[in-house]
Amino acid sequence: MSSAVPSSVPNATSDASEAAMGEVSAVLLNLEHTIARAKKGLARVKKSGGDHNVELALTAAIEELSKQHKRLMQDTYYAGDAVRLL
Repeated sequence: MSSAVPSSVPNATSDASEAAMGEVSAVLLNLEHTIARAKKGLARVKKSGGDHNVELALTAAIEELSKQHKRLMQDTYYAGDAVRLL
């Protein structure tokens, strides 16, 4: 009699990892929507001749959000087994 676990039994570690990646995916999606909305807002503000400070703030927000999106992608999907030091 074999004591091996059948392959049909889910692995708790892989389930937790899959759930964690699902959370990361949700955050990335929200960041993508936020960046797109900020770009749309910036275009509208520029078109209407809006406040220069608003343009600067939106531009800075887009840059920072894009950096955070890239960082989250690199730290999760492309990190492999590497440990990131803060």
